[in-house]
Order: sequence, then structure tokens, then C-alpha cells
Amino acid sequence: FAGHSDTEVLLHALEHWGIDRTLPLLNGMWAFAWADVRGGRVFLSRDRCGEKPLYVASAGGRTSFASDLRAILQLVQNRRALNPRALADFLNLGLLDTSTQTMFEGIEQIPAGTFMMFDAVTVGTIPTAQRFWTCPVEAPTLPLQDLIDHCRELFMDSVRIRLRSDVPVGVLLSGGLDSSCIAAAARAMDHRNIEMLSLVSDDPKVSERQHIDAVARHLDVKVHQVQLPSDPLVLLSHLTDLVDCMGAPVTSLSNVAHWMLMREARAKGMTVVLSGQGGDEILCGYRKYLAFHVQQLVRSGRPLAAAKTAWGFLRNGTVVRQFKLEESARYLPFSSRLGWNDRRGPLLRNETSRRVGLLPNETIQQRLRRDLTELSVPTLTHFEDRSSMFHSTEIRLPFLDHRIIELLVPAPADQKLHSGWTKYPLRAAMERNLPPSITWRRDKQGFSSPEAHWMRTVLRQQFEERFLRADSEVFVRGILDFEGVRRLWRDFCERPNRAVWVRDFVQLMSLEIWLGLNKRHLSD
Repeated sequence: FAGHSDTEVLLHALEHWGIDRTLPLLNGMWAFAWADVRGGRVFLSRDRCGEKPLYVASAGGRTSFASDLRAILQLVQNRRALNPRALADFLNLGLLDTSTQTMFEGIEQIPAGTFMMFDAVTVGTIPTAQRFWTCPVEAPTLPLQDLIDHCRELFMDSVRIRLRSDVPVGVLLSGGLDSSCIAAAARAMDHRNIEMLSLVSDDPKVSERQHIDAVARHLDVKVHQVQLPSDPLVLLSHLTDLVDCMGAPVTSLSNVAHWMLMREARAKGMTVVLSGQGGDEILCGYRKYLAFHVQQLVRSGRPLAAAKTAWGFLRNGTVVRQFKLEESARYLPFSSRLGWNDRRGPLLRNETSRRVGLLPNETIQQRLRRDLTELSVPTLTHFEDRSSMFHSTEIRLPFLDHRIIELLVPAPADQKLHSGWTKYPLRAAMERNLPPSITWRRDKQGFSSPEAHWMRTVLRQQFEERFLRADSEVFVRGILDFEGVRRLWRDFCERPNRAVWVRDFVQLMSLEIWLGLNKRHLSD
């Protein structure tokens, strides 16, 4: 070895062991191309959870690949049709990267957890991906205390190896359990070159400041607090820049706030930051998992166990009180989201809604795997990767260490949803390092912004004049129906108690911006 870089380690490993034996040994995130010049082959590979992007397309007898969709569009000059399936998943569910498809027909992603081998002589076709890792859903059941102990051991080690850096390292501290655990783990290792960064708001309905301050006091660390702009027009002014760097539309103005947080991280010299993304998906942290667990217990003929589980959460005051119809309707097995069928344009009329609830005969473990491979995690990592890399900052995700996934995803649901608590193994594993107000915090909020209020007030005129127009691209191209959207918008503004999701309109704005940015690449 001439140096100490991970790239050099990877090259030596590939040369020594070959790609089949090397990939299962790697721990972390990557997207790489390896040219085996002597063998006349090119290998493309992507990490287990698809944290890093890698696109590929064939046209005119040549194959192009890049880590940025915009680069592919420059390399493949012919115009592309819109992909109705990807558009429907985004507009109905707020999801990106639900499969290898992109918003453009004919441009694909290398699947996560795979590699592809290209013949450097015979080009023009895309080979089948060869999988080197699959998220397990079955494993021997450990006693709960053993699961807790093993969870702590692996989590601490995952944070330890992701703190390796010769530049300043930061932790994105939201005040929630996952990011607080990362901060506590880093502090327990007495890591001297680490800083905390948080996004805060003056709005008491969404503010996490008190929880951030509690962690900072307990760990005796300084936190750089970045204020969310009080004027939503400031966030809206950055939406075009954000959509451009995403290479895709976004779902929420909170995404803009996170983009600004990454800008601040870079300004403070944090070129590596750790984030808690992925913790909810492997530990049943979201509200929906309780509903899925109860549903599965009823299906399996255990109604008393279902009632006991639900009562434990009701009595504990966790999760249940936070259900919102406009957000949860997409998970119902008998219903599409309100207004979806009415606002679809001709392009999406034949696209059936992807089912994101608990499928028939699907276990909680299989549903967690779907979140990791095609639902929430691909969308979240897409956003975090592009947002951070735009500002030359690298985000690392300790919860997506494959050892932690392999331990926790197959674990029984009642060990993760235990005694009225979500994510019980992590809470119990890290309680010695955190204040009780964080470890056993009853509400789950995460960072959010008062978007519904903003859209009905400050942003209403902007939305109606700039986006809700019959000549907007989303309507002209037949993606959405103008009259259907206008009726839904009127309901949203005049009947606030009706279950209409504000993100329907934020997604429309960002999609319209994305279409404008990519108009020269799209076929008519």
C-alpha cells in the first residue's frame, strides 16, 4: 500500500480476491466502476442499500454510466419519454427510486446490492445484475436481552468505523432518538474532532429545540443551531436549486430546509456528517408499523394479542395519538388516497397504485425489507446523498450497516414494538448514555415545517399564479388533470378538516420545476 485511502484498499481487494469475494466483505456505501483491462471487462457495483447512485443507459450502440442523472442526459443525447410508473409513485406516494427505473424511459439504476459485468468489446446491451446481498427476513430468535446487548455492540462499532476521518466530523442532531444515539455513541468514544448541527424553528408546534438542548447538556457538547427561515418564500426561492441538484422533484419544503442545513455544515467545515436515517425502518419506528403488527396478529388468529399490543401503546401515550388520516390513507388496503383518481391526467390513467400497506401473507419482516429496498429508504437516501454532495459534504448512515440490518430486520416484531414502545432494543441498549426524556420520549416528530398553513396563506397566491395554470407542463403533458387538481386545491384551502395532503401541492410545484429544467431532454 502506498497510502491509506479506501479506494486503494478496494482496488487491491478486487485484484486479489475478485469482485465475487470482495463485495460481501465491504461495509459501507459505494458506487464504483472497475475496469479489468487485462480481462476486457468493466464492472459496475452499488452498495447494499443503494446509498450511492449509479445510472446506466444504452443508445446508439454504446453504454453510458454515471453517478449523476444529468451526466447521463449529456452523454445520451436523444430525447427521452417520461416514465409513467415513476411519476405515479412520486405523485401518489411521495416516493422516488421504488425500482431501478427513473423518471426517464430507458435510463436505469444499477440495483442496490448488485454488480454488473460489461464486455468492453461487445457493447450496447445492459446485462443482468448479479446480486451479492439480500436483506434477510428470517433468523434464529434471540432472547430479548441478548438482542439488546448485541444491538448495542454492533451500533457502537458501526458509529466507530464511520467516525474514521482526517477531516472534521459532524452529527446531525434532530432531538429524536436515532440521531441522539449516534451523538451519544460518538461522545462515549471520546471522539475529539466532532461537532453537532441542528435545524431549529421558532414555531412551537414543530420545534425540537428543547430536546436538542437536553441532549447537548447531557453529553456536554456544543450544538450549532441553524434557524429555519420564518418566511416560507425564502424556502420556495431555493426550490429550483434543490430540484436541480436532486435530479428529481421533491416532496416537501422540509427538504429545502435540510438542503440549507447541508450548506451550513459545509460553511462550518464539516465535510463528513453522520445521520440517523434508516433507524425507523429496521426498528419499527414509524406509526404504520404498529398498525401492521396489530393487523398481522389479527390475521394470524390472535385478536387478544392484537388488543393487548394496541392497549399497551394507548396506555403509554406513544404513537397512536399521532395518526393522521391524510398521511395514513395510502396504507389502507381498501382505498387509494383521496383525490388521486380525480387528479390523474391521461398519461397516468392506466397506472395502478403501488400497494404500500401490509400485503396478504406478508410478515412485518418482509414489509421492513420493502421499506429498505423499494419504499422509504431509497427515497430518503436519494435526497440526503444529493443534498450533501451538492455542498461537498459526505453523509454516513450508521443504522444502514449491514450487520445491524441483519440482526434487527429478522427479529420478531414484538421485540421491537415492546411494552408500548417503538424501537425498544435501541432504547434499552442506549439508555445509559442518554437522558430519560430522550430515551423514553413518547412522541415522535422528526423535523417538519408548517407547510399546510403556509400553503393556505403566504404561498397561496404564488401557487395559484405560478403553478395552478392550465398551461403548466404537468397539465399540458397529461400528467395531472387541471380541473381535478383545482377542485382538490379548493377543498384544501376552504375545508381544512378534510383529509387532503399538503404534499400533493408541494410535489406539483417541484415536478413543474423539474419538467422545466429538463424540457430539452424530454420528447414532446
